[in-house]
Amino acid sequence: MRRLYLSGTLVFWLLIAALWGAKFWLPEADAPAIAVHERPVLPAELSRHAVPDDCWMAIRGSVYDVSPYLPEHPSRPEFVLPWCGRDASEAYATKSKGRPHSAQADELLAKYRLGSLAAQ
Repeated sequence: MRRLYLSGTLVFWLLIAALWGAKFWLPEADAPAIAVHERPVLPAELSRHAVPDDCWMAIRGSVYDVSPYLPEHPSRPEFVLPWCGRDASEAYATKSKGRPHSAQADELLAKYRLGSLAAQ
């Protein structure tokens, strides 16, 4: 009986150690995925995506397809839609009220990244 108790205790602590150690060798589940089709986007191409159903924005040198997120955006559409197809860096940095977006918004934005804004 004692041997069974010791074996069970040993197996339990080995499982605990393995689960604790897994965080060091397994990738994080919440890490944003890198876009497979990342590429340079010319300003002319960016400007062709300027409608609510196909809304791309350039923010700090990166281009994002925010079309799927627009219905979930907390502000009214008239604040966001004018920036479709354009460089929205300043609008993103100030939210039209002098306040920057949060770190959580930056993390969310990363999910919609298509590539980098290329020079003409």
